[in-house]
Amino acid sequence: MNTTEQSCCPPRPTRRGLLRGAALAGGIAVAGSTVVTMSAAPAAAARSRASSVLVVLSLRGAADGLSLVVPHGDPAYYAARRTIALPADRLIARDGFFGMHPAMAPLLPLWESGRLAAVHATGLPMPNRSHFSAMEQLEDADPGSAERVGWLNRLIGAQPGATALEGLALGSSIPTSLLGPEPVMSFPDVDVVRIGGADGSPKRVQSLTTQWRNASTPMATAFRTAMSSVTDLSPAKAEPDNYPRYPQGELGNALASVARTLRADIGVSAVTVDSGNWDMHTGVGQADRGWMNRNATELSGCIAAFFADLGHVADRVTLVTISEFGRRVKENSTGGLDHGWGNVMLVAGAGVRGGQYYGKWTPLATTLDADVPVTTDYRSVLAEIVAARTTASTSAVFPGFKRERVGVMVGQ
Repeated sequence: MNTTEQSCCPPRPTRRGLLRGAALAGGIAVAGSTVVTMSAAPAAAARSRASSVLVVLSLRGAADGLSLVVPHGDPAYYAARRTIALPADRLIARDGFFGMHPAMAPLLPLWESGRLAAVHATGLPMPNRSHFSAMEQLEDADPGSAERVGWLNRLIGAQPGATALEGLALGSSIPTSLLGPEPVMSFPDVDVVRIGGADGSPKRVQSLTTQWRNASTPMATAFRTAMSSVTDLSPAKAEPDNYPRYPQGELGNALASVARTLRADIGVSAVTVDSGNWDMHTGVGQADRGWMNRNATELSGCIAAFFADLGHVADRVTLVTISEFGRRVKENSTGGLDHGWGNVMLVAGAGVRGGQYYGKWTPLATTLDADVPVTTDYRSVLAEIVAARTTASTSAVFPGFKRERVGVMVGQ
């Protein structure tokens, strides 16, 4: 990573911050590098497999949707981006108006087989250019609520049989989208899931189990859940690791762990993974070089490898990308892009009506402060996925929100 890519976007929450936030959920426990948050009530019995899985891939730092999916049919795009615009003849999956960054070529098989789509001009109802505030608002998905409960936690709670294995965050912390009363867990890599301390021997596990068996505090409940979750994750650790098939880096490692976990059929139904840094105030670059080219290459290569790696569970997994906001239309004086509004969401996998671009387009302006106008609330995209792929009520997951039809999911 070069010096133009340093510390632009907000850091991920620390474990200390996680402990403060998770206190609202009732309790937390840490077993090795595995973090579990849960309510004071014991979790229900585990389901043997999830009928569908939603993977939310967050492009942290605010990705530029106009570079990932280019509106080559809008002349303002080229007028506003004199040095970083992507030539129309270099774009892939091109129709009469849109086309994808050429570095997204690994995704062409998914696109051409109807398993990948893009929804443009999505975002929050009103502009919010603060990373922290926008991420919080995006992941709560419940404007005006005083409760710090994420939409994915509500999704888990709206389906029967919630356990600590249903909600999974790949990383060292749990994002706002998964925080709440339902039990969830996180780990940076499935191979490091273990009981902490000098060893994880059966004698030590038995001792810890005895110590916490009869305690009735939320912490004790969470600790017992963490202990059982480590055991229940054993089938995932036994799955073969196909990591060399992924581009090297944190995202490839994370998605490889997700694929192994899902192939083990242990009941995971909602997953979050982070990709960053996308806060490109400088050095966006052009089609075959620069920061955007590197990020798009990694992103597309990892998503393509992930779906190839899923094997028999691929027909149950839907992946959606999301970012806290987009970038301005006009490039700045350093060949970068400042904080904007509207963005693009990629939707891939099970139930997707792919090979198409969705969304209502408003012609772009070329002034320095021009934004991509949001014409589709991001919750409409998420709610359509929820409605198509889960048994949950969208009104329970997105309180007070009336979704509009996007059409990106089959049957919606």
